[in-house]
Amino acid sequence: MKVKICGLQNIESAQCAVSSGADAIGFVFAESKRRITTTKAKQIISKLPTNVKKVGVFVNPSKEEIERIVSETGIDTVQLHGDESPEFCQSLSFPIIKAFSIETAEDLKHIDAYSCDYILLDGPKGKYYGGNGTTFDWSILSEFDAKGKKVILAGGLNLKNVAAAMKTNVYMLDVSSGVESDGQKDTAKIIRFLNLVKNTQTMEEIK
Repeated sequence: MKVKICGLQNIESAQCAVSSGADAIGFVFAESKRRITTTKAKQIISKLPTNVKKVGVFVNPSKEEIERIVSETGIDTVQLHGDESPEFCQSLSFPIIKAFSIETAEDLKHIDAYSCDYILLDGPKGKYYGGNGTTFDWSILSEFDAKGKKVILAGGLNLKNVAAAMKTNVYMLDVSSGVESDGQKDTAKIIRFLNLVKNTQTMEEIK
């Protein structure tokens, strides 16, 4: 199972995540306590290997804003975490992750209208559109048909529930606050989270 470490703000945390097996790194350009400048994101991205996805997180941006930040930073995937329409998503020429806030199974029905490369299922909205550190009832995913879209699970993931999250058999796990201490990325937690996901898979493959 793939892992995205989101809300990175410094090169040390990013390099730790990559060296420990992260498949994607997320940079938040929307209003958030984890917001990063384009200059800082560019500096970090320039030092990351090409095989790791660099995801830019936006909330209700203009097309021009996305294109400018992608051009300036080297972001290769765009995550839309607001009220963006299916038409807006289709107008962009980048791989798109469309995020949805999920509370009940009814919320999953809105996904059919989107033809994005990836969909991200996040917990209920709080102060921000995403990054609120709350889970939803993952059992509703047992009957969910993503119709070929790659599903990313986010919202409230941490060291205690990662094993349960892996049982949902989604494409990728997206963690942010669950690998932080006192509001900052904790390299020990990043390493532990990635080890739990990656080493469990390795042991299962050996069996």
